[in-house]
Amino acid sequence: MIPKPYAESCDRNAGPILAVLQRHLAEVRHVLEIGSGTGQHAVHFAAAMPWLRWQASDHLDQLPGIGQWLDEAALPNTPPPVTLQAVVGGGLQPAPPLPVVDGVTGFDAVFTANTLHIMGWEHVQALFAGLPALMAPGASFIAYGPFNYGGDFSSDSNRVFDGWLKARDPRSGIRDFEAVDALARAQGLLLREDVAMPANNRTLVWQRAQ
Repeated sequence: MIPKPYAESCDRNAGPILAVLQRHLAEVRHVLEIGSGTGQHAVHFAAAMPWLRWQASDHLDQLPGIGQWLDEAALPNTPPPVTLQAVVGGGLQPAPPLPVVDGVTGFDAVFTANTLHIMGWEHVQALFAGLPALMAPGASFIAYGPFNYGGDFSSDSNRVFDGWLKARDPRSGIRDFEAVDALARAQGLLLREDVAMPANNRTLVWQRAQ
């Protein structure tokens, strides 16, 4: 068996992220997490919000590790993780099973953390292009991570982090908020909140029209 994955950053940021999620997910029943990584966030958030069903997803290679966290926690509201990737020109594939509630199809919230600066920009575009097919009317899309504003880094540490990202993979890098917001608006998502988070991160909350 592979070692259970662990990211110290998930322990640090889970509490502040949860505080934002609890405000926006109080009436939500079905959440899709894109890029669940280790699976730590899925367990933490699902345990703290038992009224919702948290669907973890990631690249196929990540699923065994996520599954270890979910199996160990044995929560009733975390189904097995599913494969989901941003595909250039193809959106988000393969489409996960969509919940249907009162005749309305789609997740009523989609969450992702620390993914947009890891993906290449074309994959970020694919992610946003694929959201409408997965989201119910009025659903929220919530993204956590570092962002630039007005083309400038928000801190020296983010500037250093961006250099590290690009040295590892030239396609990655901290994204400009304005460019990401334009992708969201092109898909009918309007920004509802931009929350300052610890360690020079942000949580951005968009909402799809009803």
